[in-house]
Order: sequence, then structure tokens, then C-alpha cells
Amino acid sequence: MTQPLVECIPNFSEGRRMEVIDSIAAAISAVAGVRILDRHSDADHNRSVITFAGPPQGVLEAAYAAIARAAELIDLDEHRGEHPRIGATDVVPFVPLSGVTMDDCVRIARQLGERVGRDLGIPVYLYEAAATRPDRVNLERLRRGEYEGLKSAILSDAERAPDFGPSRLGKAGATVIGARAPLIAYNIFLTTDDVEIAKQIAKAIRHSSGGMHYLKALGLLVEGRAQVSMNFTDFTHTPLARVTELIRREAQRHGVSVEHAELVGLVPQAALIDAAQWYLQLDPFRPDQVLEARLYATEGETGGAEPAFLDGLAAGTATPGGGSAAAYAGAMAAALVGMVARLTIGKKKYAAAQERMAAVALEADRLRASQADAVALDARSFEAVLAASKMPKESRDEIAARQTALEQATHRAAEVPLQVAGNAAATLDLAVEAARDGNRNAFSDAVSGASLAQAALRAAAMNVRVNAASVADRTAAKRWLAQLEALEARAAQAASTLDAMIRKQTGSTA
Repeated sequence: MTQPLVECIPNFSEGRRMEVIDSIAAAISAVAGVRILDRHSDADHNRSVITFAGPPQGVLEAAYAAIARAAELIDLDEHRGEHPRIGATDVVPFVPLSGVTMDDCVRIARQLGERVGRDLGIPVYLYEAAATRPDRVNLERLRRGEYEGLKSAILSDAERAPDFGPSRLGKAGATVIGARAPLIAYNIFLTTDDVEIAKQIAKAIRHSSGGMHYLKALGLLVEGRAQVSMNFTDFTHTPLARVTELIRREAQRHGVSVEHAELVGLVPQAALIDAAQWYLQLDPFRPDQVLEARLYATEGETGGAEPAFLDGLAAGTATPGGGSAAAYAGAMAAALVGMVARLTIGKKKYAAAQERMAAVALEADRLRASQADAVALDARSFEAVLAASKMPKESRDEIAARQTALEQATHRAAEVPLQVAGNAAATLDLAVEAARDGNRNAFSDAVSGASLAQAALRAAAMNVRVNAASVADRTAAKRWLAQLEALEARAAQAASTLDAMIRKQTGSTA
């Protein structure tokens, strides 16, 4: 909970020469603040995936350095492998982790794309959330014909013109850059070397062929075995366990079975817990029943607000203060909404609400993480105001520097609680949904979440108004206040709807 974090998972068209991947990894690691989390190379695919994370600007710089190094070391004219590809650096997705939004990642993707096209002369296509055209959202369409087909198409077909860079391919090919939600790369090996069986299974399960939503699949020959290679774009809607069982049944139809599975890169813990819960039929299971999760929670190592936060709040110091408390309340509100949604998922009585509650749980998790990050962000922003106010003011230059620093710090001190207020309003909307469509036994939990969200919004709004009153930039102040008023109106409407549900549920005038 120290800084905004972005994840980047570039795929490189090299999985056999480890010295090349080592060099690319070194270029990434050389950027301050960026950490490599995972490396995965596959000789049959002739492809490597490097996962790294860090602050937004650092991740952008590391991605550029990796693309530049790959362009020096990988020649697509010489490259052969099982996996489809169009570039030395084939695809570069950015994923928001904490303190950043999908829109932030879209901006990073577009900045990187423009720079790669301009400075490296590599054609760049934008995809997923960063796509500039509907037909470029899906990666498969951009890889159509692979490097060899694109090499000629890009010269004459206006539909294949890149978003950035020249309309011609060099030895580094083209690169696809974008922003997306977390993705799970998961492969299943079959007890056969007949790749046609894997291809038929992949066709049966993937969404583009009429199969399961949020699932992409290919049939490949890897390590002498037929492999069903998959990408899960939303595991909350299409879980790993469900797909694994479907593949198992499809394989049996062909007289083969599942030999083993593998993950490429990293996987959210929630996806593994979901699989364990499904296979073990642990219907009443709670994530906090995991020993390590409970241990880390008691030690304050789960991220977000630590248990010691309340001691700090009670101390005689300026920070953390009301703004941090607002964010803390907002995080608890989102956590309660996520709890209600998960208590609804998997219950036959609420079959009609399954898909929506899964989406509510996912969005509640995102809001909870953002609010938890804001606990510290708000404290730091006010500390910056205090530091600016203590700057020397003896000379005219010192006074000017102090005023500039104080103005900038106060802007940040207003923007953080404004984001908290926006998150709280969004959480309140989700709480209303959870109360209306969720598990009736958890109705009071949904209402509690809504109440905390309302409190978070009111507390954050006070911080915005105090800071807005003290800035010299009245245009910015008016913009903040207008946004705040819109959020408060939205929250009032949600609260009115919730009050009506409470009266119906309890017969009271709560």
C-alpha cells in the first residue's frame, strides 16, 4: 500500500535461447522500482512470458526497454514455433493492480505504442481496452495470418494499417499493446500426441466457436503431447475447474484423458480457492479460513489498512486523519458488498442472479483495493501540505516556491478524497444491488455496507470542500465541487432506494 502499481506481462517470440531472455529481463530489471515477478519459457511454443510490476511510469519505461532489446535480438524471419505471433515482442498488456484504473493503463498503452512506433520504427496495434476500433479488441484478429501474412498485408490492405509506426514490417515484426483485466494462461496436456484431438476440444470449448464465455483456446503439439492452450479473460464467470471438467469429458469422447495441467505466469489466489471450493464441495467455505490468509491478516500483511491503523488514528498526530478514515470505511463497505455477492454465488435459489453477483464481487474487490490504497495516499497527501507550509518564506523566491508547492500539495489533498467519494458512491450502488438481488440472509450485511459507503462519502466530501476552499485555482475548485455534488446526488438516490427496501424488509422506517 505504498504506491500505484501496474502489472505488465509481455510475450516474446523466443523460448529456446535463454541468453536472449536473460538480456531482455536485465533491461526490465534495470528500471528503478520495477520488479520481475515471474518468467516462463517454452521451447515448443518458442515463446517466453515475463511478468513484472511497479509504478506506472517505471513499468512503461521497462516495457519500452524490453521491446527495444527484443527487436535487437530476435529475428522473426528466422523464428519458428507452435504459438501464433506477429512480433519479436508479440503482445504487451498492462493490468491495473492498485491505485490505478483501467483508463490509466489505457493511457500507458497508448503512450508506449506511440513511442515504439516513432522511435523504434515498429508497427503497433492497440487491443482490448486500449483498442481504437471494435475489430481490434480481440488479439486473435490482429494475429490473423501471423507475421508472414501481415508482412504483405500491411503494405496494401488499409484495414491492416497500424495505430502507430510504419506500414511495413522489419525483422522485429509488429507489436500489440493494450490494457486488460487479469488473465490466466492455463494449459492442459492430453495422453496422446494426436494434435487434432486437442484442436477439436479447443474448438468445442472456446467462446469464438460457440463454447464458454471469457475463454480462448488452441490445440497445439507441445513436448510430444497434444495440448489445449487456454486464456481465461474472466475466471469469475468461467472458472478453471468447470473448464477442466469439460475438457476431461471431451477427451474421454476421443478415448484419451488429461495427463497434467500447467500455469503460464501467475494466477490470482481467488481462482485457485474457487477451484478448490468447487472440487471439494466446500459450499460454506470462506477465504479467511485459509491458514496463511488469517496469519497475514493478524500481522497486518494483507495490504490495505493495517490493524495498527486505528492506533495511529487515535494518536495525537495530524495523520492519519479524517480522509484516511473515510477511505478505511469505504474499503470495509466494499468488502461487505463482496461478501454478500459471494454468499449468493452458487446458491440454486438465486440462480438468476449468479452472473451479475459474480460481476458485483469482482467490482467490489477492485473498489476495496482502491479504497485501501487511499488510506495511506490521503495521509501522504496531507503530510505534503504540512511540509509545504513549513518551507522558508524569507525572500520573494522562497515565498513563490512555497506558494507553488502548497498549491500543488493541496490539489493532491483534494483529489485523493474526491476519488474516495467516487468509489464510495459506486460501492453504494453495488450495495443496493446486493440488497435487492443477493442472499436474503445477508440483507443486513448489504445495508451495513451501504451505510459505511455513505459515511465514507460524507467524510471524504468534507475533506474535498476544505481543500477546495484554500486553493488559488478556482477553476479546479469549482470542478471538484461540481463532481462532488453529482456524486452526492447519485448517493442520495441510491440511499432512497435502499430505504424503501429496508422498510419493505423490516416494516420499519429506518
